Amino acid sequence: MRGAEGSPRTPSSQTSSSRTPSLRTPSLRTPSSRPRPTPSRPPLSSRPLDTDKLYTARLQAVRARPYLASALFALHVVESESVPTMAVDGYWRCYVSPGFVERTPVEELAGVWVHEVSHLLRDHHGRGDRVARARGLEGAGERLRMNIAADLEINDDIYGDGLVRPSGAVTPAGLRLREGLLMEEYLREFQLGPSTAEFVWLDCGSGADGRARGWDLGPDGADGLTEQQRDAVRFRVAEAVKGAPGDAPEGWKRWAETAFHPPQPWLELLGAALRSAVSGAGAGQDYSYGRPARRASSLPGVVLPSLRRRPPRVAVVIDTSGSVSDAELGSALLEVAAITRAVGGRRDLVTVVSCDAAARVAHPLCRAEDIPLIGGGGTDLRAGFTTALRTRPDVVVALTDGQTPWPPQPPCRTVVGLFPRTGRGRWRETDPTYVPEAPPGWAKVVEIG
Repeated sequence: MRGAEGSPRTPSSQTSSSRTPSLRTPSLRTPSSRPRPTPSRPPLSSRPLDTDKLYTARLQAVRARPYLASALFALHVVESESVPTMAVDGYWRCYVSPGFVERTPVEELAGVWVHEVSHLLRDHHGRGDRVARARGLEGAGERLRMNIAADLEINDDIYGDGLVRPSGAVTPAGLRLREGLLMEEYLREFQLGPSTAEFVWLDCGSGADGRARGWDLGPDGADGLTEQQRDAVRFRVAEAVKGAPGDAPEGWKRWAETAFHPPQPWLELLGAALRSAVSGAGAGQDYSYGRPARRASSLPGVVLPSLRRRPPRVAVVIDTSGSVSDAELGSALLEVAAITRAVGGRRDLVTVVSCDAAARVAHPLCRAEDIPLIGGGGTDLRAGFTTALRTRPDVVVALTDGQTPWPPQPPCRTVVGLFPRTGRGRWRETDPTYVPEAPPGWAKVVEIG
């Protein structure tokens, strides 16, 4: 986890007089002298867990972050000498080392409590398993990278304002990385090496990366939360975050919005469209001199470029007309972030066009929440599609309420995300019989929310 989870420090209670004195050579000792018995410290296993100190730290964490109270009190403590510091599993058990509690100040322990429960609230164990399958990441080294990436996602904004960051905590600034990214994005930003050597001991448990540990009690062990109980805790915390928007960091606000409105599974929705976009002859390809063409050997002295596959590009057209509510526009930004994750976190491959009756500039994606959604008038997505197609995308995603004239079939795959409308009908003051035109048959249609 953090520096508090680093290499063990010598507890203050262990003075130099309690260490084993170095024996002198026999020639410097009189025959009658005998080594004095060396005072020994009780073995670690005989030292009980200081629950008073541990729970005092939890109470301090609740006072500093009251919106996390439901989650902090839902954790069940399991004393364990096997864990290096504190660790969690996916069933909301918190494994605690007595020695770590003894040598760590209460203020830092409060930060560790918040850090560990953050892994569970943000579903790092489930996300770790999914990203491992999607990217073929195997082995303890890759799981360690996931643990570090998950810590980076948490540590960039949870400390301060009454919550002490444990000394030596791994942070984006410490690894010279950008702040505000997700675990999946941080995994693309660094590899294990000299910059991460000091964190090789890090182990926040299976709740941080999805890899089972020897100390885990497993699904059949005592005091684990069921799936329904875990969802209930997340829901209560999300409600508390939304109820105190001025007190929660941006990372928690984004998480709470996602907990209330899970984005569509865009990896699955775009999967067929992306595969089709890159499977055809010449599709998803471009010339590159990075590797010569195989036929270059038949032309000595001539360097021929080879065709290289390029990642598919996605253009997102967002309906910003007056009939789309602010809440739906917020949902659209969540969908944009999910679309970005579906293309592997490559934000340079995603452009966004806001459109009412006129299309705005196609913005390359930096952060979803920074995209300006300008509009408020009528709706005509034909202009939005025209602007989006200028970026030569492989897939166009339109997020709309459907009250728009539709363009001709574009030369690429199209997915339409429809904001819910009762019966899909909407009245018009000048025409009581008006019913919006349904999305065309060439578009794949999914309901948003």
